Amino acid sequence: MRLIWLLAACVVLASAGTSQDTAQRRYDDYRVYELTISNNIQLKLIEKLTEVSQKYDVWKEYDAYSKELHVMVDPAELQHLRLFLKLFGISNELLIPDVQALIDAEQVPSGRESGAFGWTRYYELEEIEAWLDGILAAYPTVTEQFVVGQSYEGRRIRGIKISHGANKRGIFIESNIHAREWITSASATWFINELLSSQQTEVRQLAENYDWYIVPVFNVDGFEYSHRKNRMWRKTRQPHATSACIGVDGNRNFDSHWMANNGASDQPCSETYAGDVAFSEPEAKALAEYLTSIREKFDVYLSFHSYGQWLLSPYGHTKDEFPENYEQLQEIGSAFTEAIRSLPYATPYVRGSTASTLYVASGSSVDWVFNELEKKVGYTIEFRDKGRYGFVLPPAQIQANCEELMAGMIALIQKTRELGYLA
Repeated sequence: MRLIWLLAACVVLASAGTSQDTAQRRYDDYRVYELTISNNIQLKLIEKLTEVSQKYDVWKEYDAYSKELHVMVDPAELQHLRLFLKLFGISNELLIPDVQALIDAEQVPSGRESGAFGWTRYYELEEIEAWLDGILAAYPTVTEQFVVGQSYEGRRIRGIKISHGANKRGIFIESNIHAREWITSASATWFINELLSSQQTEVRQLAENYDWYIVPVFNVDGFEYSHRKNRMWRKTRQPHATSACIGVDGNRNFDSHWMANNGASDQPCSETYAGDVAFSEPEAKALAEYLTSIREKFDVYLSFHSYGQWLLSPYGHTKDEFPENYEQLQEIGSAFTEAIRSLPYATPYVRGSTASTLYVASGSSVDWVFNELEKKVGYTIEFRDKGRYGFVLPPAQIQANCEELMAGMIALIQKTRELGYLA
């Protein structure tokens, strides 16, 4: 066992580095592999390799359901990775042969789109905020802006409240806490538009029977950076005093079982770095304070993510314990997944608790709301796909993903109400 760790350490040290703030980072010939993990030794080796080295980027962490892990590798490290996988008998399959090719294709606007804001391409933060201003102006009687707080770089974290009257129960949606997950803000803006403009009976009921609090882009600094500098950027943008690596995983920074059970990293260069302390990030702290201020106004909390097609309920910090209402959470989850599966796309979603179904993830926003604000219905929704495109989901799939979201949401809210959580 000691020899195995020494060999892994050699590979790690040979390729370790720090983040570089280039004009526009490219990913030519970067590949994404699916690794099938057959034992705990293999898992620990891969985790150590990807945690310390900046030449590797975990796109999908190992989960108990599939026994697989997706990792992007720098082309300069490809030979080392192949040797590493062969040495330790780790099965692998190439998912994406050239990440930059997907990024380039993603940037080409669809010919079907007019000059108006739509959902056939992805938008930058400034464009989304301009659209949000237009929505607020177009629907002044049922919408109002709220500001969660300010980011590290001084940007406002904006949200929109949609309300058709007093004394309605609320649903809060937080989107794009991970910067590179562009499909989340695209889906959030589409969902806002549907709540305001759709004439479909079920959508109108959804819009008019509840108050909606929606933050289309939560990690505003990281999202801007993902457009301007590095498409694959995930974290916040606050520097560290002791490391050249920048940012924290905002979804590991909340003060609820923070850093418990190895559910986050203490390495600043890791994509799942939890920060020096809980709420080290002004964004996470501001959201917690805002949610606390409106805690009596909402009952359901949803966090939009990608990718993997999962509906994940608490707990994230442990797979050995479950909430008292776990069975009801799974009943609601079944309604969501079945509604999506019934659409013509027949897209399969898997439901379950984060830790038992996927992996241990401590300090998440959903767990914080569930545990600290005692809200009994909370989910992380991981959108399309299963890995063919990963974080670089083609714009052509935005509409289908949004349709699946609406079908799932109608079913989720209906079942939640039936079970008495939205009385």
